[in-house]
Amino acid sequence: MKEQIEQLRQKALARLTEARSAKELEELRVKILGKKGDLTSILRGISKLPADQRPRIGELANQVRDRINKAIIERAEQLKAAALIQELAEEKIDITLPGKPFPLGTRHPLNQVLDRIQEIFIGMGYQVVAGPQIETDYYNFEALNVPADHPARDMQDTFFLPGGYLLRSQTSPVQVRTMERQAPPVRIIAPGAVYRCDADITHSPMFHQVEGLLIDRNITFADLKGTLEHFLHQLFGSKRPVRFRPSYFPFTEPSAEVDISCLMCGGSGCRVCSNTGWLEILGSGMVHPKVLEQVNYDPAEVGGFAFGVGVERIAMLLFGIGDIRLFFENDLRFLRQFQGGQKRC
Repeated sequence: MKEQIEQLRQKALARLTEARSAKELEELRVKILGKKGDLTSILRGISKLPADQRPRIGELANQVRDRINKAIIERAEQLKAAALIQELAEEKIDITLPGKPFPLGTRHPLNQVLDRIQEIFIGMGYQVVAGPQIETDYYNFEALNVPADHPARDMQDTFFLPGGYLLRSQTSPVQVRTMERQAPPVRIIAPGAVYRCDADITHSPMFHQVEGLLIDRNITFADLKGTLEHFLHQLFGSKRPVRFRPSYFPFTEPSAEVDISCLMCGGSGCRVCSNTGWLEILGSGMVHPKVLEQVNYDPAEVGGFAFGVGVERIAMLLFGIGDIRLFFENDLRFLRQFQGGQKRC
């Protein structure tokens, strides 16, 4: 039996070194050391040996079992190391190969225009402020000299909400909120989304405005004209003609619409400008004394001007876009045309 055990040891160690996978190694372990394995089969004959030989054979069998187990562990580590080397070789990356290109995004054209507008006014010393999009009737209308029975309310189709709230129809409420908490001088712009019940190729139920306000001592209409002319020349070019037309807004007096020479025809008249040679660009005026009184400003001591410009309107002119709905449809074919603030033709 001693010779059988020694032969089994030599044969088992040889077979273990030939194992090529963890599965094959496990199968060998079971065949050699399992309950029905070769070593177990040999040891069943110990009971037939003389009593004085049994301890030596049992000790030898344990030594062989330990040696085989150690060989199995060593071979398993070898196979694991070999598998890792093979895996690393298969996953090796050639860093000299060109990388896969990924499409890069760009800022939305409306954000590009809004950034430019803010940049111009910040350069003139204005602060950018924000306010809630869900407003009360007071801030959206009454504080701006538009009481409940005022006909100017018919100029805007407002989205009303339960509880006396509404979606703001302009960002002018931000001006009122700012004046309530800040003593003059005030020099701000208020960009943001506004909402009106209107939808066609030039109007959207949701669009963006930038409202501006300057309150201080000795502010005149000339300051308003100079500010807006500088803004429009920065935006459309220093040689772009600008004109002011008398108009009406309940929160300013006097009020004026501001036009620029048509970008399409250069002022000669075309379909875009209805053959007038001019394009309406924004509304403005001197802040109405009643608006100043609502925020406890003394109209005899301070005054100022306000203006409002539509961001979509500016973007449509700058980029030559004829349908406002394109800004909100998220069509990548449209959005990919804009890089670095310019439309690629």
